[in-house]
Amino acid sequence: MSASPSEPETLENYVGGAWIRPTATGLLDVPDPSSGTLLARVPRSGAADVDLAVVAARRAFLSWRDVPVAERARRVLALRSLLEQHADELARSVVRENGKTLEEARGSVRRGIEATEFAASAPTTMQGSFLEDVTPGVDSVLVRQPLGVVAGITPFNFPIMIPLWMAPLALVCGNSFILKPSERVPITATLLARLVDGAGFPAGTFNLVHGEVAAVDALLTHPGVDAVSFVGSAPTARHVYTTAAAHGKRVQALAGAKNFLVVLPDADLDRSVPAILSSAFGQAGERCLAAGVVLAVEPGADRLVERLGRAIEQLAVGPAHEADTFVGPVIRADHRERVLRWIAEGERSGAKIAARGTAPPPGPGFFVPPILFDHVRPEMSIAQEEIFGPVLSVIRVASLDEALEVANRSKYGNAAAIFTRDGRSAREFARRIEAGMVGVNIGVPAPAAYFPFVGWKGSFYGDLHATGRDAIDFYTRKKVVTTRWF
Repeated sequence: MSASPSEPETLENYVGGAWIRPTATGLLDVPDPSSGTLLARVPRSGAADVDLAVVAARRAFLSWRDVPVAERARRVLALRSLLEQHADELARSVVRENGKTLEEARGSVRRGIEATEFAASAPTTMQGSFLEDVTPGVDSVLVRQPLGVVAGITPFNFPIMIPLWMAPLALVCGNSFILKPSERVPITATLLARLVDGAGFPAGTFNLVHGEVAAVDALLTHPGVDAVSFVGSAPTARHVYTTAAAHGKRVQALAGAKNFLVVLPDADLDRSVPAILSSAFGQAGERCLAAGVVLAVEPGADRLVERLGRAIEQLAVGPAHEADTFVGPVIRADHRERVLRWIAEGERSGAKIAARGTAPPPGPGFFVPPILFDHVRPEMSIAQEEIFGPVLSVIRVASLDEALEVANRSKYGNAAAIFTRDGRSAREFARRIEAGMVGVNIGVPAPAAYFPFVGWKGSFYGDLHATGRDAIDFYTRKKVVTTRWF
């Protein structure tokens, strides 16, 4: 990789165990969202660069698939050890290029390490099954075998966690892997490639290709890619799913969300309000499990809005690296403008701003103060569409039944939560809500790495989800061998 004291680093691809300059021309700037400072430049790799990575991955797969699973798991454990050693470096990289606070960044690194630990259990999770005498003298055994070359296309909001959802599991299952990170956060992915190399994975088993649309489309259509794992926006997820599936690939595409939090009148607001604030405004709302709408069940709405409003006005907005910052920047200036347009749309449609966070600090950072809308109607676009910013809407409803009706009309089904002290209401909510991840008095119901990350409806395209045993099934294919000996 190249850099001079006055020139930001120009990143390279990692292909076949070596760092190489892409053949495609063109570079994209990578600014620090908190300050606008140029951190690096990332190449806009094209189809030829993707082809180099696929060829290297295919060549490596032919021998890597024959490595015993226990030995593959040891490589994953070596990677896990390096991740622990470099956890603070990784977290600070996430802070710089993504804009998470340090606490949030450290949490995302920890979740990635947990996914890596789960991957190391492959000698158990990859086990098949055996049945003796399916008919007299005939036995059947089911085994799991790797797919081949897997591409992981990851988003800007979790630069280390989501690549670690994918790569360790794909590799431990015997596949080779190509990571195409978001062009907005390529630096942390480069650090990850160095750690994978240090863990002793054979050359070509892990490859890194930077770029944007051209690189993505090349991966989706390349005949040497067997599966695609994707996390990103709903429109892109649909494109990834339909394109890759049309080219005969196995696909899992995690998409957008509009997550609803139901707050019953009996909720413990001393504990519920901080959880709601963290869900809605942590990471400036740029996560697929962020709360978008609070369904306030009467007669508790006035009290809840007043408590939320007072708390929001005290939230510190500022650079991600500052210790007291609660709401950091959004990822880019164009994304800030998009969120501000949504706020203006909410006001035009008749919603009332009940609270606005502190003004962002002066300077070139990409800040949006947190906003609380009240008297939002279910048909308003701010109640239906994913904003992906620090904006929370309150819809007042008369009952839990009405809350469920409103939430279940959403085209998305990623996550939902209820805040209550009543077990019967919580059980009814968990049973009837049309979302894959459900929280009870938990604002961000993210599953542990050994459970699947389960989106429903327009929040997921595919059949097998990311993480947990679903991921083992995704990164392997089953074979049944039926045997009779004369």
